[in-house]
Amino acid sequence: MAPSGRISQSVFDGSRLRVILLLDLYEGAQQQFLDAYELMCQQVASVPGHISDQLCQSIENPSQWLITSEWESAPPFLAWVNSEEHVETVKPMHSCVRDTRSMRYSILRETNAGQPASRTTASADVQVEPRVGEGVARHALTFTVKPGSESKVAELLAGYESPQAQVDETTRLRRTSLFMHGNRVVRAVEVEGDLLVALRHVARQPQVRAVEEAINPYLEQDRDLTDPESARVFFTRAALPAVHHVVSDRPAPADLRRHALYYPAKEGQGMALARLLSRQDRAAADDPDSPVYSSTVFQRDDIVVRLVDVTGDLDLDPVASLGLKGPRNAAELERLLDGGAIGVEGSLKTERNINRLLSHADMLPVTDRSAHS
Repeated sequence: MAPSGRISQSVFDGSRLRVILLLDLYEGAQQQFLDAYELMCQQVASVPGHISDQLCQSIENPSQWLITSEWESAPPFLAWVNSEEHVETVKPMHSCVRDTRSMRYSILRETNAGQPASRTTASADVQVEPRVGEGVARHALTFTVKPGSESKVAELLAGYESPQAQVDETTRLRRTSLFMHGNRVVRAVEVEGDLLVALRHVARQPQVRAVEEAINPYLEQDRDLTDPESARVFFTRAALPAVHHVVSDRPAPADLRRHALYYPAKEGQGMALARLLSRQDRAAADDPDSPVYSSTVFQRDDIVVRLVDVTGDLDLDPVASLGLKGPRNAAELERLLDGGAIGVEGSLKTERNINRLLSHADMLPVTDRSAHS
């Protein structure tokens, strides 16, 4: 039976992934680009989960190119595209490319010769049911600031004027939520329409440029946003993709509160931890008594952040708030979580450690801005 929770985004359904990269090259850079592409192909061929790729050139505009790749599923691609290895691999392409656009799609149906595409012929590695969404894309950025500068950075990030919500006829900023955990900043955005268009719109706003310039001296990773290469590397390393989003189909309660919970995973266990939390949130969406109404799980490497809209305070039901409900979830989370990183040692089955985990995981809210219709 299909769950009643309304899932608009998930990378954990096991379906194959099609990645599409649109590129606009500088005039005269074609051969340099081809050389860089060949080098990238040699390196990506050995990446676990990679199946194939294809390079195409427009028949209408020779400066427009297309790279498509197929992956066994989304998790291995995300692990690759967010790695330092990928950052270094694609660097030779940057000087050739005027503009890029990346899109990721799970394969829902496919047609082979002599065989029509249908639900009955869909293979085990394609998405079984189309996802039901609300036309909203979700993404987050995370970075660290120098210890001791946290309060100043929070003041700067909370104090700027919001950019105009309506970007164009089809794209609108819906919500920006910003939290801190120690010296780590997480900024999550919700966009109706085109995420890339919205992010570029925000980056061009004078008030946003001013606050980004103001926090530069406090960042642990140096950046120069006026330098395209520096900006590209920074935002690549800061990307914190949404890997799962679920909303209950019951009416939205009037007293919802937004929280962010930080779950540092043990080395190499970030994706498994995100999968565990996503599975628990999917079950919570089907539970009419759960305080968790909606959840978005963000993950990159061993950083996992869970953004939840809940009724009441988190400590009224810490087990549900943390995603620990179920006979084996506490033991599984204990196995995957780097408890020492947030001050929790020992079993997560004890009330004391559950409350300690909640206290350490609950991130400091800096600002939460919703656009008004």
